Amino acid sequence: MSENKEETLASFQNITGIDDVGEAFSHLEAVNWNLMDALSRVMPHDDAPLAGPVQQPEPPARSSLAMESTNGFLPPGYDELPGPSNAGFFAALENRNQNLTMHQAHLHQQQQQRFPTSQLLAQLTSSINLDPVSSHNNNQNVIAFNIHFNQQLYRIRLPSEATVEQLKRKIFDVTSVPVCRQAIRGWPPSKASEAQQPEARIGNLDLAPENELILVDLTDDGFMDTEQDEVTQRSDKIFTIHIQFESESLTLSLPGRTTMQALKMNVFDIKSIPVRHQEWTGWPSGCDNETTLAQSGIELSHRFAVRSTAGAAQNSTSSQHNSTFEVVNVDSESSADEFEDATDFNNAEYIFTDSPPTQPLNRHLIPNNTDDETSGSTQFVENYKSLYGEPCPEFFVGSLESAKQLACLKSAKERKLLAIYLHHGKSILTNVFCDQLMKHESIIQTFKEKFVLFGWDLTYESNKDMFLSSLTACISSNASLTARNIKLDKLPAIMLVGKSRQLGSNCEVLSVIQGNIGLDDLLTRLIETCEMFEEQLQVEIRQEDERAARDQVKAEQDMAYEATLQADMAKDAAKRQKEAAQLAERKRLESERAEEDARRESIRLVAQQSLPQEPSELEAGISKIRVRKPTGDFLERRFYTHNSLQDLLNFVTAHGFLIEEYKLISSWPRRDLTAIEGSQTLETLKLFPQETVILEER
Repeated sequence: MSENKEETLASFQNITGIDDVGEAFSHLEAVNWNLMDALSRVMPHDDAPLAGPVQQPEPPARSSLAMESTNGFLPPGYDELPGPSNAGFFAALENRNQNLTMHQAHLHQQQQQRFPTSQLLAQLTSSINLDPVSSHNNNQNVIAFNIHFNQQLYRIRLPSEATVEQLKRKIFDVTSVPVCRQAIRGWPPSKASEAQQPEARIGNLDLAPENELILVDLTDDGFMDTEQDEVTQRSDKIFTIHIQFESESLTLSLPGRTTMQALKMNVFDIKSIPVRHQEWTGWPSGCDNETTLAQSGIELSHRFAVRSTAGAAQNSTSSQHNSTFEVVNVDSESSADEFEDATDFNNAEYIFTDSPPTQPLNRHLIPNNTDDETSGSTQFVENYKSLYGEPCPEFFVGSLESAKQLACLKSAKERKLLAIYLHHGKSILTNVFCDQLMKHESIIQTFKEKFVLFGWDLTYESNKDMFLSSLTACISSNASLTARNIKLDKLPAIMLVGKSRQLGSNCEVLSVIQGNIGLDDLLTRLIETCEMFEEQLQVEIRQEDERAARDQVKAEQDMAYEATLQADMAKDAAKRQKEAAQLAERKRLESERAEEDARRESIRLVAQQSLPQEPSELEAGISKIRVRKPTGDFLERRFYTHNSLQDLLNFVTAHGFLIEEYKLISSWPRRDLTAIEGSQTLETLKLFPQETVILEER
């Protein structure tokens, strides 16, 4: 059984071209080692019925790729390759394809009896006609896709009811990237999750009639289906990292939350290879130093290859002379470890540039694998001045985002253009451009007055990728695509970026000046772009002035209103204070009045209680006293003649006429009775048998 599995595994790899033994093993295990079912999982389904044995789609020839591309780009270094190497490589590819075809025919003959042709056709064909031209429904909606991959543009047109899986099959037809290794970017954000479902119809993804998508080849070394194993769950798992150096290997066990930067530091601690000199092979596309092992999409057990670039500069001369390349054929008898460690055979760029020719140290301005933009910008400026001397333009030192804020994110009157100088040490135009054009006084003065000048070196791919990612984040994906599409023979180049009123807070590339230009033309292009940009800003400046005038008037009105409001508030406060004082005074007076009334009432009650009993008219020795009040009314009472004057005074007090406020006057002789001793009797004072006395206010 083990021999059958090994034979099935070898057949599966030969037919599908999957070099990763682990991935091939997982596909066969999923279908219980049924070869035809495993092939149907990974092989693309053709839209037309199969007329013969299953065959591996041939990769597009060089001429067809060039014709398919709209920008004419080929892999870096393609045209510069020597003839014998090209011939050897294509001969090897042809030999491999012939062997695969013969093996597939033999396999098909063996499987013909066990698997009916109709079943195979049902698995490998699609229910929808994916060719819009030959569709019977002339009114069928057609959606166009521009697929960007490896600096090539591939155009695909599908009916709206086609699925995402069928789109990926079409992509396979033109790019030879298997469906299982395709990662597509550029879907509408609201439909990004739905676009990950193979059965999702493209007509339901809110797509435009023509769409720009980016294809990323998730290589065998780095691909796994993270949708089935969430990153949050993988973060706590232990990853076994096998690292192959030039002469030895290393195995590390690290948690999934370990970042690429931390992994590189571990290698530095163990092998003493500085991070900037570490060149890694095996990371999936889109990873950076902050990407964790869980986020990268690698398997829990994964292999990397690491080599030190520290000696690349010393070996550059010999590597330039050794311009012939060998095509290594992997023997079927090779071990599984050697097979997994081998580089992807379909990656022609890697084969042709096995060890990329390193330019002399004085040609690049930023070292390979620079950690961050700020340090790279600092080294760029220092090396530029050291290499080309003074005078030189005033380059901004810092990140691209900081340069953008300094130039573009200001008011219209203070705003400048952002000039991005793109350097390349391998371009034949570099020395002339930097020694002559960039040293001219008019160019230096124009950059200083009108621009914020940011410089970057694209010589190394690692630095180029980091810059393009930053350019996408800071400016736009179109700006990144523009920089990527500048050919080597047109570098150095200057991208002029600005922000106008129509774009809000976003910026756009206004012009690209390529290195094959003269001094007068360069100065003219810079001035013309400045004039065009300033003309666009005039409207915004005028609006800013009008807005400032309105704000000034509004501020003055607000100040006047505030002053009036403060005066009114002061008046209200004074009024409230006065009312509060008056209220307090009234309460005080009322309190004093109440106290006085209580005191008078107390005196009256005491006087009333001290009055003697009034005698009757029939008794002897009585005196009848009449008291005339200030109002003219009379009070009248009988007293005994032996009653005292105080008893008479108490009678008057008991009726509310306090002696301290009133005087009691006798008519004849006129006497102030309140001034006489109160103990004297009425008889002594001759106030009998009757008498009339008068109450007067004091």
